[in-house]
Amino acid sequence: MTPDNRPVPTVGGVAADEWLARSVPALVPGVVAALVDHLPVYASLPPEELRRDITGVVRQSLRGFARYLREGVLPEGDDLLALRESATRRAEEGLPLGTVVDAYFFGAQHVLDEVARRAGPHEAAGLPGLCGAAFAYLRPVVGAVLTGYLHHANASGNTDRDARQALLAALLDGRPPADHTAISRPAGYLVLSIGIAPHPDETVSGVDPAVAASRKLRRLRTELHHLTRGRALTRLSSTGGLVLVPIATAPGGLTDDDWQHLRSDVDRLRRHCAAELTVGAVAADPPGVAAAARLAAEVREVATAAGRGPGVHRLPDVLLEYQLSRPGPARDQLASLLDPLAGRPELLDTLRTFFECALDRRRTGAALCVHPNTVDYRLRKITALTGLDTVPGPGTAMLHAALTARAHG
Repeated sequence: MTPDNRPVPTVGGVAADEWLARSVPALVPGVVAALVDHLPVYASLPPEELRRDITGVVRQSLRGFARYLREGVLPEGDDLLALRESATRRAEEGLPLGTVVDAYFFGAQHVLDEVARRAGPHEAAGLPGLCGAAFAYLRPVVGAVLTGYLHHANASGNTDRDARQALLAALLDGRPPADHTAISRPAGYLVLSIGIAPHPDETVSGVDPAVAASRKLRRLRTELHHLTRGRALTRLSSTGGLVLVPIATAPGGLTDDDWQHLRSDVDRLRRHCAAELTVGAVAADPPGVAAAARLAAEVREVATAAGRGPGVHRLPDVLLEYQLSRPGPARDQLASLLDPLAGRPELLDTLRTFFECALDRRRTGAALCVHPNTVDYRLRKITALTGLDTVPGPGTAMLHAALTARAHG
């Protein structure tokens, strides 16, 4: 029986709780994709956040719902605490409360749609009971979300901050900002997708990594406020996020000096927070911010996959790698060139490091903590298995393209 004493529905001949528990790994990516598709603000979140925090919350919620169907036990204690903490992080990042709550209902709708799609004709009678159970489960879940979000809002309520977050949300949604927003409207923005590496203290034994990460983020925020005179719009967590820096010049009017100034500012931020920063940067006018945020995140991911390292990366810096990362038969065939190395992770790691070290075998050996002769042996093995030469030339260009394609396959 369901918690409201209705017969336990089945899905494809399997009890709904059992089917749901088994299907969690398959359902989670679909739920996250639904959030990105239906909620534009979620589409602007850092990819790492979607893969880690958001995916983790979805997984926990699905498992909790399966347990509720099986045992009639609503989430409590640590389960609700985790949801409150997640909602607090969303509040810190500036996501609108309505969007955060909507995410849970969109997720539930996606799961129920999947159940309805798989249920046979004789199982349809059990679907209303499953929907009723979903609403019963969501009541304490949404209560925890509201508690976590509003606790942060009450603790840090600030009219100016709220106005900035409202402006940021409008820009990312592609909506005209509210007329009453008292923040000046610039000609454009530098749209920065920022990846923040761990601070050394985050990996020290005996140190609370959450505290170290919080301090790192606070130092970065403080210096960013100083550099932009408090005008930047931000949505940041300890692993990265989005920053919009107002500019007085139209995006097309930026010069090389302007981009060099940005690089200097990012280096200054790096020194103050004592963590490496990898930045995808795009200039956009206000109506183009939403698209620019997506592009900046893609540029950063491509630069990281290509081994470009920390610093500021623009689309012109990674044009080839960006194009190679786009889906299509050419990308798939390029990636397949490295299939002979699939069972030899040390060869793939050596090849990746070889390119990161500008084809310098000694630097590669030092980076891998192996002798240069070992690097030579592995490079010869790569050539033997792939048929592509690792001596600078057409073969290395093809290998680098294959690595890039494989990273995004």
